[in-house]
Amino acid sequence: MGTVHVIGAGLAGLAAAEAMLGSGTTVVVHEAARQAGGRCRSYHDVALDMRIDNGNHLLLSGNRTALEYVARIGGGGALEIANECAFPFVDLGSGERWTLRPNAGRVPRWIFDPARRVPGSRASDYLSPLRLFLAGPNRRLGQVMPTTGPIYERLWHPLLLAALNTDPAEASARLAATLMRETLGMGGDACRPVIASGGLGAALVDPAVALLERRGMPVRFGSSLRGLDVEGGRVAGLRLTGEDIRLGPDDRVVLAVPAWVARSLLPDLAAPDEHRAIANAHFRIAPPPGMPTIVGLVRSLSEWIFAFPDRLSVTISGADRLNDRPRETLAADIWREVAAVAGLSAEPMPPWQIVREKRATFRATPEQVAKRPKTRTPLDNLFLAGDWTDTGLPATIEGAIRSGRKAAELALRSGGRISRNRMAA
Repeated sequence: MGTVHVIGAGLAGLAAAEAMLGSGTTVVVHEAARQAGGRCRSYHDVALDMRIDNGNHLLLSGNRTALEYVARIGGGGALEIANECAFPFVDLGSGERWTLRPNAGRVPRWIFDPARRVPGSRASDYLSPLRLFLAGPNRRLGQVMPTTGPIYERLWHPLLLAALNTDPAEASARLAATLMRETLGMGGDACRPVIASGGLGAALVDPAVALLERRGMPVRFGSSLRGLDVEGGRVAGLRLTGEDIRLGPDDRVVLAVPAWVARSLLPDLAAPDEHRAIANAHFRIAPPPGMPTIVGLVRSLSEWIFAFPDRLSVTISGADRLNDRPRETLAADIWREVAAVAGLSAEPMPPWQIVREKRATFRATPEQVAKRPKTRTPLDNLFLAGDWTDTGLPATIEGAIRSGRKAAELALRSGGRISRNRMAA
């Protein structure tokens, strides 16, 4: 069956490698960094003297592919799945607090219960996203549904911005429709928050790396791909840091790197080339008793507060406007909002850290979505994986893992075809 070289040990690459275990194919994972996980990595932060995630990522109970992957690698014990779908919100402009509580089934009975929906909203207000399902591929969300008014500002904007990491008004209506179909469209039972209190690494990354090592296929860290040798419509060689590898006729490559890296290796590749930032703030302070695990904020700088046992963390999506703001100023502004929501004193500010990912995800506009490539490439033995490929989903953990599994499936299928062709010859 030859060897499959997986380039990149982010979630897409790890998912691809895990999916090929037991297939009889040798899998070699190359990672340029000194640790796995990519944008979902956990690390010990010196300023806080604690282990934190590079960014806060929310899984939902309906993310079946991601949760199945976690179960297979043995990371399920590091995840906590909420018993019900409940998303507390705070409007920092008015001081109002409420909890969005969709019912478990697919029939949205909750929109008829004022206690479960946004204050002051009507049941009919929740029908506007239905228009997304009739939108063409070039339509923006703002051309299809209203992007003003209380229901948009207090519900659709924060939810869609968090998932798309792009101003929802300019985002792809079709991509938003797919997101809605797989979340609220599946009912509240599919939207229960899944939190990794001990860090994403413990649930999604470290167990996968350990599993590969136990199977005799450890990740080769510090192995950066500098170039591909292409001959006869296939990848014939890998130019890696410190070594060049000549590929055999049955060898394949899964390229699971960021879009801009893939484009540098494959100049003719059509791929998203505009990205949006995400900013995260971490404060080393235990949350007060009874504080919800996740709180959404509106009319505020902060967007989502995550209450972990030893820290409070904040995520701000579409954060390009904050890239040049001084770290100290940004931390102070965020902490004042966190303290107000949590009922804590704003002075003194606890130990903090700001983590900015300037190219966190591709910009989810129709133009950028149209550039997402398929898993297959024109090269017979090269396959793409990553949340920026054509998964049909926004750039999410679920999308990244699905892409890795699909790349693995096609790579294995291709290997069998190559072997059969050779035997026939």
